[in-house]
Amino acid sequence: MVMDNVVKGLSPQPTIEQLSQDLVTVSSYLPVLADILQKETLLWKLELLKAASAYANARLHAVKAQTLVLSGGKDQLLPSQEEGQRLTSALPKSQLRSFEDHGHFLFLEDGVDLVTIIKGASYYRRGKSLDYISDFMPPTATEFNELNEENRWMSVLMSPVMLSTLEDGKIVRGLSGIPSEGPVLLVGYHNLMGFEVYTMVPQFLIERKILLRGLTHPILFVDSKDGGLPDLGPYDKFRIMGAVPVSAVNFYKLMSSKSHALLYPGGMREAMHRKGEEYKLFWPETSEFVRMAATFGATIIPFGTVGEDDVAQIVLDVDDQMKIPFMKSQIEEWTKQYIKVRTGTQGEVGEVGNQPIHFLFYLPKFPGRFYYYFGKPIETKGRKQELRDKKKAHELYLEIKSEVENCLAYLKEKRENDPYRNILARLIYQATHGFTSQVPTFDL
Repeated sequence: MVMDNVVKGLSPQPTIEQLSQDLVTVSSYLPVLADILQKETLLWKLELLKAASAYANARLHAVKAQTLVLSGGKDQLLPSQEEGQRLTSALPKSQLRSFEDHGHFLFLEDGVDLVTIIKGASYYRRGKSLDYISDFMPPTATEFNELNEENRWMSVLMSPVMLSTLEDGKIVRGLSGIPSEGPVLLVGYHNLMGFEVYTMVPQFLIERKILLRGLTHPILFVDSKDGGLPDLGPYDKFRIMGAVPVSAVNFYKLMSSKSHALLYPGGMREAMHRKGEEYKLFWPETSEFVRMAATFGATIIPFGTVGEDDVAQIVLDVDDQMKIPFMKSQIEEWTKQYIKVRTGTQGEVGEVGNQPIHFLFYLPKFPGRFYYYFGKPIETKGRKQELRDKKKAHELYLEIKSEVENCLAYLKEKRENDPYRNILARLIYQATHGFTSQVPTFDL
């Protein structure tokens, strides 16, 4: 169509709409090609393109292989973004990754690493199907540094305070109370929109060289071809850092591989809580994660995080949105889409299976300070037979839940005595001592 319209003159068949769309798509690219190539060469290439594209397009539906489509957002030679979206729609098993700040020659540009892209899209596997545990390749130093650099501003603004508890019950600043050998299960409260993981996971790797494998909501791993669910691209960083879909099977594999696993029993219900529900736990009645941890003699560490709910004020929660017809329809559609794509998934841990899929509307506040408190480790080693009893397991489950609530209460009380809780005081301290310096906090 490009060749017919531009080189041979306008044909009467195409409609005005088709010609307009064609002109918009191509107008910014042909001048560049014309400057690079002679007219005869350009005509010859367009002829090749016309024949080859017709051949390829007629056979796209037959491609059954898993396909990763990459496109440059600033491609001045070809309409890569438009073509990438078209190919992703046409190829049955495909995902699109768009690089907004890169051009036509993706692999020749800095900041584009094909291995990292493949890992982030969960396309690397050893067998026929993907295994999130055995197929996982830990982030390289370069990958971690790049991801950590993206979140550095959060660490500067929020100056996280991390406290842990030694075996003798002493509370110390830092993560020295976290066992270095797994399996270890960290169980805690999920803050508003889960922002606490952005500073917590990197700090574990920096301070203790421990990679936390987060058991994450499965929607971050579900690809929706019709666009009904969120784009997977922004969540690649979580997969690179070891996040896995929360399920009994993945939990079992993490424990059996002696990993440090991160579990939020309240799941999406806590992270997307309603107005006035700050720091309230919404844990399910079942205590299966206790019995699973005991099977492998895992150390369970209850923890709480406060401060993040000071960052934003919820304007419309899910209850508010369900009262607005068009928002209600969208939430119901997203939830229906998610239910369809997760058909057959069994053994999900926490309340991930019965929550409406939605986004929160909120107003940002001045960044509050993050406070993390990791409680005294609870050993399950040697208690496998004891905790097979559902009553005993449930008692330990309630103990863990109570410890998480105690951690939250401790932080909420102690932060009142933090002279650097206010962002202005922290910025002044960092300006005089350096932005990489550790800002003091309350007395332990």
